[in-house]
Amino acid sequence: MTHESTAVGLASAYSNATTASGDWWRDAVIYQVYVRSFADSDGDGIGDLRGVRSRLPHLARLGVDAVWLTPFYVSPQADGGYDVADYRAVDPLFGDLADAAELVRAAHELGLRIIVDVVPNHTSEQHPWFRAALAGEPGARERYLFRRGRGADGSLPPNDWESIFGGPAWTRVPDGAWYLHLFAPEQPDLDWTHPEVREEFDSVLRFWLDLGVDGFRIDVAHGMVKAEGLPDIGRGAQATLIGTQPLPFFDQDGVHEIHRSWRRLLDSYEGQRIGVAEAWAPSSERLALYVRPDELHQAFNFRFLTCPWDAEAMRTVIDESLSATTAVGAPTTWVLSNHDVVRHTTRYGGGAQGLARARAAAMLMLSLPGSAYLYQGEELGLPEVADLPPESRQDPAFRRGRRQPIPPPAGEPTPGPGPATPGIIAPRPGDPEAGTGPQARACCRSQAGACCGSQAGAVPAPEPQPASQAHATTRAHAEAGTGPQARACCGPQAEPGTGTGPAPQAHTATRPQAEASTGPQARACCGPQAGAGPAPEPQPTPQAHATTRPQAEAGTGPQAQACCGPQAGTGPAPEPQPTSQAHATTRAHTEAGTGPQAWAGTGPQAWAGTGPQAQAYCGPQAGTGPAPEPQPTSQAAPRTAPPAHGTTRPEAGIGTGAGADPDLLTAPEADGQDGLRDGCRVPIPWAGAEPPYGFGPAGSWLPQPPAWAGLSVAAQTGDPHSTLELYRAALELRRALPGLGAPEAGGPADPSGMRWQSAPDGVLLFTRPGFACTLNTRPDPVELPAPGRPVLSSAPVETDGRTVRLPADSCTWWTP
Repeated sequence: MTHESTAVGLASAYSNATTASGDWWRDAVIYQVYVRSFADSDGDGIGDLRGVRSRLPHLARLGVDAVWLTPFYVSPQADGGYDVADYRAVDPLFGDLADAAELVRAAHELGLRIIVDVVPNHTSEQHPWFRAALAGEPGARERYLFRRGRGADGSLPPNDWESIFGGPAWTRVPDGAWYLHLFAPEQPDLDWTHPEVREEFDSVLRFWLDLGVDGFRIDVAHGMVKAEGLPDIGRGAQATLIGTQPLPFFDQDGVHEIHRSWRRLLDSYEGQRIGVAEAWAPSSERLALYVRPDELHQAFNFRFLTCPWDAEAMRTVIDESLSATTAVGAPTTWVLSNHDVVRHTTRYGGGAQGLARARAAAMLMLSLPGSAYLYQGEELGLPEVADLPPESRQDPAFRRGRRQPIPPPAGEPTPGPGPATPGIIAPRPGDPEAGTGPQARACCRSQAGACCGSQAGAVPAPEPQPASQAHATTRAHAEAGTGPQARACCGPQAEPGTGTGPAPQAHTATRPQAEASTGPQARACCGPQAGAGPAPEPQPTPQAHATTRPQAEAGTGPQAQACCGPQAGTGPAPEPQPTSQAHATTRAHTEAGTGPQAWAGTGPQAWAGTGPQAQAYCGPQAGTGPAPEPQPTSQAAPRTAPPAHGTTRPEAGIGTGAGADPDLLTAPEADGQDGLRDGCRVPIPWAGAEPPYGFGPAGSWLPQPPAWAGLSVAAQTGDPHSTLELYRAALELRRALPGLGAPEAGGPADPSGMRWQSAPDGVLLFTRPGFACTLNTRPDPVELPAPGRPVLSSAPVETDGRTVRLPADSCTWWTP
């Protein structure tokens, strides 16, 4: 008999079950919201806090325990908000403090907790502290890592450290000093040996705890302390070493005293407020140090995220992770996707195979002891969008290395371009002057328009554009386009315009926004930082949102070749596939034994992104043969992505093969992150037959594929075969079955009660009290004795009660 099960009615959707100790975080399922891509309330194409609040019922119905919000603070948005200019204010792009307070209140009413990001390793270059440092205010530079350069004239960086985003980790300022930035130059690193830095962040944490948030996800929690003397590393491609070996800028022992002090602060508040470490360490044992009883509560297990689809490798990672965290009395925190990595549907192969594996991996993750994190859209089975048009991308690593010196403090003369030195990229021959001529207006009226406002260029200012064009700045700037700050976007050459008044100082429109809006248009405004080629004619608002979308998704037009070169397809895109092809399972078919489940893994789904085209996504892995047939957007060829904010894996990298745009990647910049994180940040679909699929009243800041209509929340709700209903059922069962979730702290040596059982090669079988889980990673079905009664499966399973036939790439949960 074929079984498909969903566990309907087994537990309350809002039971908020916890372990016997009452530590909610030990077995919590926490949902990550990338705010700008979740839901847009005001029609500017960018998600916001009111949009998040309007969609909280979806998360409550899904069955998660808490929501993690990515940064929504005042920021120039050089790195998606991880460059913070004011830690106590909401950027007008996302709302205001009242919206944040209302979101927290509404979440609590639904039984959901709220975790917010805090970014302590670095600030924005627009932070008042850094602006004071550039202005020469006494003592201001001591809060950052300013150093003298090497060489007789100090023209060489202080050491050989590389930015995670590529190029040197140092930028020289006009007076000759250098400052450290492990990420973008717009993100100067703080010096955590300075007492004012520690005092400031204690104050920031208290501010948000007083507002009612339930905890913090700590960005780059392993990075605040650097090795004494900032020693050289002695080799390049340093981003590929993160998480694999010791480095002088990450995972230094000194970070633990910071986390211990924060734990004391969190414990001083009622309601079990928590700290979550985004930390990379070279071993599971080093990672476990972050979750000792007097430190943070959780630390992401990125080794599980980067583990290949291989049963033996998965078992090794699971065993080592559980052993390390059990030794310090902490739960393991599992994760498969986030806003910095390729979505696991694509990472596991794409198409039908990738979806089947992603569904199975999610069930495996939710059956393991500890806590789990879900990334928005994974419950819909969303794939990576790999063919975004270059001009829509905003990842700062996408066009890394094309940066001018930062502008001098107000009142000081502007230096000339000078010689090309590390961290200061001089204009290339033929590059136009920034802010001069009609091209500057083209930038400000197309994708990069909101960045520059009406001040760019020594030409008449364009007409004000509606807020929906505010791709890279705040509504205030998009609507007003005023104030001298706009000059900073286009560089010191830009002429001031004739605005009607100063723009809000709290959110200065600066060069990072222009760099974030890539493609030919951006170069006209912001100079050599952006792509080469003449600027196009100004486009009206609808085209700014939908530029080249049909071409990009069909694999046609020059934009399709920007990343992958001549391999890009030129034929029509296939028809989108209906959601019902997803490998879902329901209890409705348990008694039926036959029916539509017979499709499992066959049929039209076979076009799914497999075969030679999997190599077409640039990088050294790229194939050298003829171009493959074009694939639909949702089945874009997989790539290996950086595993976390500002980190990368050895396999990462793009554009080094034939056809790569030399203006996109150049050595040594190519040693950093691949710059394609926007592919996992495309706004999620809620309802409707065409973009923006209910994301908001207008367009979306990144184009959504036409094939996503069948993947929307509305399309999948109630469909027993859908990935959404599989996630809902799994979370409901996780609450209902006593053997799932996290063990109580301070229990026996093996508190999880988890036992591995004998299984064929390529298959995992383990038991927990009153529960069993099977995972078949093989490409073919396999038979084994049935470990019980199937209650949930990622694909149809056939069992006669004594033996079971496990489908390929599937996971099944069993009870006695």
